Amino acid sequence: MSDSNASQPLAPGSLTGRRALVTGSSRGIGADTVRRFAEAGADVVVNFRNKAPRAEKLAAELRDLGVRALVQGADLTDPASLAEMFAAVQAEYGGLDILVLNASGGMESGMGEDYALKLNRDAQLAVLDAALPLLGTGSRVVFVTSHQAHFIRTTPTMPEYEPVALSKRAGEDALRERIPELTERGVEFVVVSGDMIEGTVTATLLNRLNPGAIEERREQAGRLYNVGEFAAEVALAAVEPVPADHTRLIGDVTGFGG
Repeated sequence: MSDSNASQPLAPGSLTGRRALVTGSSRGIGADTVRRFAEAGADVVVNFRNKAPRAEKLAAELRDLGVRALVQGADLTDPASLAEMFAAVQAEYGGLDILVLNASGGMESGMGEDYALKLNRDAQLAVLDAALPLLGTGSRVVFVTSHQAHFIRTTPTMPEYEPVALSKRAGEDALRERIPELTERGVEFVVVSGDMIEGTVTATLLNRLNPGAIEERREQAGRLYNVGEFAAEVALAAVEPVPADHTRLIGDVTGFGG
């Protein structure tokens, strides 16, 4: 597979007429994922929390590809803010075909001690609930997580990341409980779990708190995905058949229990 195919696995025009929203898509994995969708012809929603200029700049680039790009700021922990965002999406696009739950956090300083759980579990469910009226039969919800969180029940992670890992696993579990209801509605659901990703905010923060953490994991795994490579996998998860266990494990899982 050539590099261009690896970074853009979706065929041009394969998502024409589809509508995709990626939470936390003004930068990083979210921005690269929303770009893959737009390159494949989808109309997209760029969501940000507090980086409007960056989101607007990305949306302008995506419009140059010939698709529609709606920019929506929202605090995912605020129900009124969520309602406003999805009302705007409904008005502009009339519905959604792909929802990627990418935004997460909890490593930030100065937030309440329950912030990680509020964002990584409660807000994920709130986003899903707010989006449900827009998701029709054949639509897809993708939840993005890490091996450190996905396997936290069986494989300890570094202490600095544990509260985030536990909160993300709680979010994954809560979303999985909704699978029967989603299936009944014709909405597909898949979890994408990746190893530590080079160049992400989380990896950078972890390495600051625990110097050498990234290098150590890279040695164990042989290699780590970068942001663009992982985003390509998230984009694929939105279109490829959903595995029986609703889970796509990306990259090496050496050292992680089942």
